[in-house]
Amino acid sequence: MTSGTMPDPTTVSPPVDEAIKKVSIIISKGSLEGIYPGLIMANGARMEGIEANVFFTFFGMDAIHKEKSDHVKVATVGNPGLHLMTWLGGVPGMSALVTRQMSKTMEKLDIPPIPEFIEMIADSGGKLYACKASVDMFGLTMDDFISQVEDVITVGEFYEMAAGGHIVFT
Repeated sequence: MTSGTMPDPTTVSPPVDEAIKKVSIIISKGSLEGIYPGLIMANGARMEGIEANVFFTFFGMDAIHKEKSDHVKVATVGNPGLHLMTWLGGVPGMSALVTRQMSKTMEKLDIPPIPEFIEMIADSGGKLYACKASVDMFGLTMDDFISQVEDVITVGEFYEMAAGGHIVFT
């Protein structure tokens, strides 16, 4: 092959072990748009038969917190994806309004609410973990989390679990 030419794709064999077998997903944001991407990826992985571990840290733990998982909202202040002026995002009730609209749209698309989505992931074999450093920082215990949370683990334990797979940070 000369410099600048591409190999013929019909003659190049992909490596035999190219399929993804395991993903470990980190969810660190406590907003609707911060939590859903990780849940969608974990659910998609499980539906494809891929092992999925989800590690919740910092405000992402709101998704697995007993008192907060039903009350996660869209972040409207400083969210460039909403295309709102910053001051408008801070108007009282704006976050609730945008969250309600997004929830209606997701319902039409048959995307379940966070607690139901987490239950689906756990029921399909996905594993859910809380970050020990974040749990300690916020003064939480296992009792603060929904029943689907397997354990509170350290970052080192997360890396051991993720070994040999892909890590996705949402």
